[in-house]
Amino acid sequence: MKRKICVVVTSRASYARVKSVLREVANHPGLELQLVVSASALLDRFGNAIQVIENDGFHPVARVYIIIEGENPTTMAKSTGLAIVELATVFENIKPDIVLTVADRFETMATAIAASYMNIPLAHIQGGEKSGSIDESVRHAVTKLAHLHFAATEESRERIIRMGENPAHVFLTGCPSLDILCGTDLSLESDILKKYGGVGPLLDFSKPYIVIMQHPVTTEYLSGRAQVKETLQAVYELDYQTAWLWPNVDAGSDEVSKGIRAFRENKNPSQIHFFKNFPPESYARLINNALCLAGNSSSGIREASFLGVPVVNIGTRQYGRERAENVIDVGYDANEIKKAIRKQIEHGKYPQSNLYGDGKAGKRIVAFLADSKINIQKKLAY
Repeated sequence: MKRKICVVVTSRASYARVKSVLREVANHPGLELQLVVSASALLDRFGNAIQVIENDGFHPVARVYIIIEGENPTTMAKSTGLAIVELATVFENIKPDIVLTVADRFETMATAIAASYMNIPLAHIQGGEKSGSIDESVRHAVTKLAHLHFAATEESRERIIRMGENPAHVFLTGCPSLDILCGTDLSLESDILKKYGGVGPLLDFSKPYIVIMQHPVTTEYLSGRAQVKETLQAVYELDYQTAWLWPNVDAGSDEVSKGIRAFRENKNPSQIHFFKNFPPESYARLINNALCLAGNSSSGIREASFLGVPVVNIGTRQYGRERAENVIDVGYDANEIKKAIRKQIEHGKYPQSNLYGDGKAGKRIVAFLADSKINIQKKLAY
């Protein structure tokens, strides 16, 4: 009998992080993939990632709508509670042998709680990392609920073990988001991104451009509009072609979005195009050929380091996260951001870093999912 692996995908980012794992599970003779798609991955205003997922040939066994409008701490808490309720029903119906979840989002917490209370073994990708904001607290809480741990870096693996997890169940696999980079032609045709729509003037990607992705910081959610305003001003004054990706669903998203819309209406920038979402491979091509990636996305820390793309990390969202030499950290100040982007453009590409893996994480993770013996009763290892 095949071991049933339920993977819960909740956003465009979590899909990119786990796509190679989905493929490896689906192709493994001893495993059955049960894909559950939920949260912002189902919503058009956050890129409708479900379309990308289905276009890639994956067919969810369930769609779980759990996002409550408002994008503030209260609605995040309520969405988490609703997700626990809804995912518990799904798990009861499909009866997985293992539930796999990713990283540090509030939906990840809901997945972990539902699985744990239902005595379903939980596997966790990207545990043990320091990342700032509420995300780090969620990540470590999920670690204490998980039975299998797939760490992206050696330091993360050691941190999980120091948290009292059984070393025999803590595996150094690398980050599966890098797997896509190794199996993709990363060249970018000048008009390849036209089909993804968006708002603003068309960009010519045969000419120099930069990429911006700035999400809200949940512990600073009332400051989101002021924070993004500084980035917008810096980019406007730099006057480079700019591909700007819409923020995620975290608390403060509405403030960041309002700041972007107000700036767009007042300034009508001639060089900035705003996109909702890309398939993982197209996003990889986009950042690989950019002069610089700026904002506060972890892709600047992970994928960009593997590609050697110059990155300007803005603010506190990635506080404490391990990073390679391709990253410059700045505060929420337009002049500081502008200066750092110019410096990174002048520097150009950095050497490839394998800090977060070598592009083979998916195969490692699936091998452990297939073969690991799991005791549902956890205990401290010290």
